Amino acid sequence: MATNRRVSRVAELIKREVSQLLLHGIKDDRVGTGMVSVTDVDVSGDLQHAKVYVSIYGTESAKSETMAGLRSATGFIRSELGSRVRLRRTPEVIFIEDKSIERGTKVLSLLNKLEYERSPESFPGWENPTDEDDQSSSEVTD
Repeated sequence: MATNRRVSRVAELIKREVSQLLLHGIKDDRVGTGMVSVTDVDVSGDLQHAKVYVSIYGTESAKSETMAGLRSATGFIRSELGSRVRLRRTPEVIFIEDKSIERGTKVLSLLNKLEYERSPESFPGWENPTDEDDQSSSEVTD
């Protein structure tokens, strides 16, 4: 039980420190300030690996550039974590794009559209999405 508490405490520390580094520490232009946020950190039980889930706002090309910038800054981030978080060994950091916010937004959009279709009088001033929006919002991908 103490191990699980320690793992979650280390995950919280890493989340806080990586968030600070994203705001103030990384000089790579591909990692735009304010466009990236850490949504979760999953640390392995032996504290050797940390999966850092990030949510990125922007176009697909901007997202892929940002992920490339994060991957190239991994060594810097790991060394900074080593000096900020007191552990015997600093975990390997792996960045993973978290698309759950996008999926949630799409689901909410679909629910709002269904509600509008059932009772449009409940949504004064809200326009029914066009067929083009309908096609893009119905594609929920992983």
